[in-house]
Amino acid sequence: MSTLQQLEDLHTSGVYAKRDLTIVRGQGALLWDDQGNEYIDCAAGHGVANLGHSHPKVVQAIQEQAARLITCPEMFYHPVRAALLEKLTALAPAGMQRAFLCNSGTEAVEAAFKFARYSTGRTEIVAAMRGFHGRTMGALSATWNKKYRQPFQPLIPGVKHVPYNKPDKLDAAVSDQTAAVILEVVQGEGGVHPGTAEYLRGAQEICRQRGALLILDEVQTGFGRTGRMFALEHHDLQPDILCVAKSIAGGVPMGAALLGERVKPLTPGLHGSTFGGNPLAAAAAVAALDVLVEEDLPAHAAETGATLMDKLQEIQSPLIREVRGLGLMVGIELKQKVAPFLQALTARGVLALPAGMTVIRLLPPLVITHEQIDRVVEAIGTVLTEQTDQ
Repeated sequence: MSTLQQLEDLHTSGVYAKRDLTIVRGQGALLWDDQGNEYIDCAAGHGVANLGHSHPKVVQAIQEQAARLITCPEMFYHPVRAALLEKLTALAPAGMQRAFLCNSGTEAVEAAFKFARYSTGRTEIVAAMRGFHGRTMGALSATWNKKYRQPFQPLIPGVKHVPYNKPDKLDAAVSDQTAAVILEVVQGEGGVHPGTAEYLRGAQEICRQRGALLILDEVQTGFGRTGRMFALEHHDLQPDILCVAKSIAGGVPMGAALLGERVKPLTPGLHGSTFGGNPLAAAAAVAALDVLVEEDLPAHAAETGATLMDKLQEIQSPLIREVRGLGLMVGIELKQKVAPFLQALTARGVLALPAGMTVIRLLPPLVITHEQIDRVVEAIGTVLTEQTDQ
């Protein structure tokens, strides 16, 4: 362990499981450590680096805005914030002309719950098993994994969990007391499970019929990750609230809750955020959204994601139970725990994530090249084959 790592361990909170790696630089889909070793980044900051690392247009926007004005709360108007709101709502589904700007995905979910309760006069939230929506108390209440929930109970009351992709179970759970149903279009942390069209469209219809709002959590799936600008486009969904964050600002912290027509008009003081929509993050987001459109990165993710899936499915290893995903959001479910395989991949120059105990999750930047895809697949194939040969 280096002196730098010892220093960080001495003073850090302790809530993060550290890997024995000190990352100092990034460019595109690549990262480098303090020893000069190169890695293909299939973690992308938990899905933050959709544009890759240090995209020049985002860097330029941040530098120029930092020299003009860094902070400006929403009590004042600001031209870059206005430009961001215009671009963001133009990309969203029809009818979403308003957005609450914040700093993260969990903040977007918290705002969505508050706005749903305010709009409906109801309190109940229905969420899905295996779902992950954040770690603050409201978002955590809708998150399924007990390891996140148990240390902090009791959480907020009135939250139900139902099986994912089971329309009948969802139908039975939504009542006249339900303020909102919150779902991921593809469950990320829960194992990379895509929702079916029947289930997701059924959830939308149930909400319409019973006066509940449909909240779609696209914190991880948004902004090109699944091969469309938003994953909801695969199923022509029209949510009432759309939660986004992670890659919205090219790596700078930002989140947003996009609001549909069934959300009541919000009044001053109902909610707020000191840093939400600050000029620095807004400038980064404007640049990031422009890059997504100009470089057509959702289409690139669809094409390279299909190639990645096809090549992973060709790997002949009895350790693999299933390969699944959408676009460049891919899960490899194994018959064993994935921790040692993630370590082995790091040694071969590929950084990946877990999604539960037995799923390797790949979230590479959308700018990843075919040559880099080939290197990733080769490393995964070697690691999984070597293990079975032992």
